[in-house]
Amino acid sequence: MRLKEAQIARLAEQVLERLTDAGLITLKAERGIVLDRIKGVVAADAQGEDNLEKEAERLLEQTLRSMGGGIGIDRHKMLKMIKERLAKEKGIVI
Repeated sequence: MRLKEAQIARLAEQVLERLTDAGLITLKAERGIVLDRIKGVVAADAQGEDNLEKEAERLLEQTLRSMGGGIGIDRHKMLKMIKERLAKEKGIVI
């Protein structure tokens, strides 16, 4: 899923706000530093998911070519299955 920088920033702010409001964390660094770290983690996770999607698309195309075009195959369902398998193999939660 492609997230815009503004979306990542808002998500990071919400995560930090909810964790601090619930008393689940106490900041040991400046708020801005913590927000930057959260943004980095969210961005990295989103990039990992994008990479997984691209790899699944590539594998789907290879599979369909080897099957003579994959006539009668539900591409969406097959892509989902490939993506889930790749995520499991790589230990990525989707």
